[in-house]
Amino acid sequence: MEWIEVNAEEDIDGLLNKFNYFHDSCLKELIMHTDSYVNKELSMGISTGLDTTIRMLFQRQGEKPSAIELLFEGVTQFQLRPSSENHDSIILDAVIFLQDGSYYWTDYPDWKPGEVNQEVTYISAKHLKWRDVSPWMGAKKRFGVLHED
Repeated sequence: MEWIEVNAEEDIDGLLNKFNYFHDSCLKELIMHTDSYVNKELSMGISTGLDTTIRMLFQRQGEKPSAIELLFEGVTQFQLRPSSENHDSIILDAVIFLQDGSYYWTDYPDWKPGEVNQEVTYISAKHLKWRDVSPWMGAKKRFGVLHED
């Protein structure tokens, strides 16, 4: 499962066509991390750069591929709108586009950066990669499990 870097509009078009614009898909998992931490001596390690990374796992009712993972590095904006109670989480369509040096993913194709809309899930980042993870279908968690230490 090799990462494919998105570098140009044709890479975006290829990904969207391959995954059918996320039609009949769902966001199965999402994990976010930064390079900041507190060590055992309680000293803080911080980064001064864009150190937020988000991985998103999508599954869909289609083949070749049926699951993909998106890797956003250098995240600049992120808004998640979970489904309301008694509503499904099916994504009907989503888009990816490049604007002002950032890659955007949104499940609301008419949304534009800068537009305030609390109903939209979107992410923007300086770098985007993706990979086919079709063997990752089903309910099993791929980004770890919740546990208490």
